[in-house]
Amino acid sequence: MVYKFRVILDAEEDIFRDIAILENDTLEDLHNAIVNAFGFDGLEMAAFYTCDDKWNQDEEIPLFDTGDNPGEGLTMGDYLLSSMFDDENTKMIYVYDFLNMWTFFVELAAIEERESGVNYPDLLFSHGMMPASAPDKEFEAEKGDFDSEFEDDYDEDDLDMFEGDDS
Repeated sequence: MVYKFRVILDAEEDIFRDIAILENDTLEDLHNAIVNAFGFDGLEMAAFYTCDDKWNQDEEIPLFDTGDNPGEGLTMGDYLLSSMFDDENTKMIYVYDFLNMWTFFVELAAIEERESGVNYPDLLFSHGMMPASAPDKEFEAEKGDFDSEFEDDYDEDDLDMFEGDDS
């Protein structure tokens, strides 16, 4: 089977690519197809994130093992597309280049039969020009998210490390 994805840049302008890729390819193969479709050099870190229907980010799936114990963490190459996407799980978030935060919404649009004579992955459609730099992101915390973290019972005298214990 062939999975057909629409990969949309998180920007005000409509910039997206439609990619066809085989169901037994991995998330790393999809990463490479996205990198090629959007004209990146492929030298930066990247990750997919599972998400719900409203694009709320969940589990990270990195390109490389970034865990404390090498070899224990799963990477994009460990996940087949067929294990991550189906009729009910159609969305993931993809971030390329963590310094610039190119962020994409990846959505499974169709599952179809493989066409003979087509090499996969295949760029089916390209819409919009990539901007010179990643779109700015506005990160908002909900009101009160951090208030309790910084409130405590201490005052300025409690924070002076040179006063106090004279022993």
